[in-house]
Amino acid sequence: MLFKVYYQERLNEVPVRENTKSLYTEGESERDVRKKLGDRGYNIEYVQEVKGAFLEYEKQNEDFNVLEI
Repeated sequence: MLFKVYYQERLNEVPVRENTKSLYTEGESERDVRKKLGDRGYNIEYVQEVKGAFLEYEKQNEDFNVLEI
């Protein structure tokens, strides 16, 4: 499954909408994705599964890259 992860770059950073970044990665579940990203020091706000029409819409974005972990 493909997931979109919303995060801040530092664990001690207060979540501010304007500073939120996102990435796409594959995983078996939300827990699996959080575990894979655990060593990167990200403050993960939200993990969302991407599929169907939402996936097709996201693929149209020029910033769409799937992170290989």
